[in-house]
Amino acid sequence: MRVILKETIEALGIVGSTVRVADGYARNYLLPQDKAVPDTPQNRKMLEQQKAKFELQIAKEREQAEEMAKRLEGVSCTVKAKVSEEDKLYGSVTVRDIMDALAKQEVHVEKRMLLLKEPIKTIGTFKIPIRVYKGVEPEITVDVVAE
Repeated sequence: MRVILKETIEALGIVGSTVRVADGYARNYLLPQDKAVPDTPQNRKMLEQQKAKFELQIAKEREQAEEMAKRLEGVSCTVKAKVSEEDKLYGSVTVRDIMDALAKQEVHVEKRMLLLKEPIKTIGTFKIPIRVYKGVEPEITVDVVAE
């Protein structure tokens, strides 16, 4: 089913764009939540009339994202982990551990925002990108130390 997005959805696209989604996803989530409308000629015409409003909303979202990126740039956190005698971690440092360390500094990010490709399994300093908005990805520094 083709729908027109009424708000930006990370996995689909930005506000005002036409996307193809599964019928059930559209019927059960997007349409009842008023996040999208069916792609019909009438709705496309309505979209053209509201295009300026959508562009303003996109600019506002991007501005907020860039402001948040400035606050996140240069943030560092320390995660303590148990290590063996060879300085290998017993477990691994995951997104949840990084989120907890950031929360202690009153920096709140969502789990999906942290772009950790794989769990950290060694002691050291790591740069982790955070996706705040499409194309806006500041990096934070994570220090993994022995407990």
